Amino acid sequence: MAFARRILLAVTGLYPQILTETVYALGGFATQPPGQEQAPFIPTEIHLLTTSDGAKLARTALLHPDGGQFHALLANYPALGRPVFHEGQIHVIHDAQGQPLADIRTPEENACAADCITALMAQLTSDAQAQLHVSIAGGRKTMGFYLGYAFSLFARPQDELSHVLVNHPFEGHPEFFFPPAMPRRLATRDGTHIDTADARITLARIPVVHLRHGQPQALLQGQASFGATVAAIEKSLQPARLRIDLAQRLVLCGDTPIKLPPALLAWLAWWADNTLQGQGPQSWRTANAQRFLQLYQRVVTIDALVFENAQRRLKDGMEKTFFEENNAKLERVLRAQLGLAAAPYLLQTTGKRPHTQRYLGLAPEAIELF
Repeated sequence: MAFARRILLAVTGLYPQILTETVYALGGFATQPPGQEQAPFIPTEIHLLTTSDGAKLARTALLHPDGGQFHALLANYPALGRPVFHEGQIHVIHDAQGQPLADIRTPEENACAADCITALMAQLTSDAQAQLHVSIAGGRKTMGFYLGYAFSLFARPQDELSHVLVNHPFEGHPEFFFPPAMPRRLATRDGTHIDTADARITLARIPVVHLRHGQPQALLQGQASFGATVAAIEKSLQPARLRIDLAQRLVLCGDTPIKLPPALLAWLAWWADNTLQGQGPQSWRTANAQRFLQLYQRVVTIDALVFENAQRRLKDGMEKTFFEENNAKLERVLRAQLGLAAAPYLLQTTGKRPHTQRYLGLAPEAIELF
């Protein structure tokens, strides 16, 4: 599938050449490792994430009206089109007070960098009709790590991650930004010269595990910090325990409190009670509606006459629509609040249609209901 909107995101430090080298490589002009040959990725827009010092260098070296190397790259290789890239798309990493950071050295600065990367990744992956390509070649190693980690958390199936490599002695040369269409000679520090015709740029695409489907909505909407996200994932790897206090309307999945409306809280309690009583898998045909009402009455105050009428109405069993809708609502709420950590608390399915049944997969010893 071809995407009309194609976004390139790169991180740089004091080496803005990474951006032009990456765009050149993605355009199909680079050497590709055997077996990894792929079609060009021509971005329609470019975003750069860097420090305040890196931003100054990028503006001067890449976007200066007189001699900016980004403009020179496009002039040398018309097939790259005219991707949108201007000063507004150079994103500067900032601290907790919103002040730009000149470098990333301390643990606090690294944490701020991680949060800035997470927020930007959330923003750029919010458009389902866009494709994102992320380069981790530039910046400090921690920046590349955070960017790759954030990519794993946010990336959709269409998104790509890569690293660009440049051969010696062109890597790090202050005047080398890409192999120009007409080769030229560059002076080296030792007084010799090198020919850009000998430059080789290699693009290596990096496979990663895509975890977006299991992330909490707060993260996908850019409302959770990197540290909080990592902590949530670590919790998802801990042994599952479900604690339900009906009188206090309290639900804990592991150590995480879950907000449930009264009826849905009673519904989860009903499934937990089935497990504790050894009832086994249930369908709408076998569900004990009377027991659900008893649990619901413990969550909210129900008028005795209303409760008696409800019992009479449900004496022949539970309605199929009621059963299925509550199961679907419960799953949505748990996934939204727990993300990956929701898996142990979701209802499991057994059997084949039309005789499928559901059950709570937790062991009885992992459940407290009172």
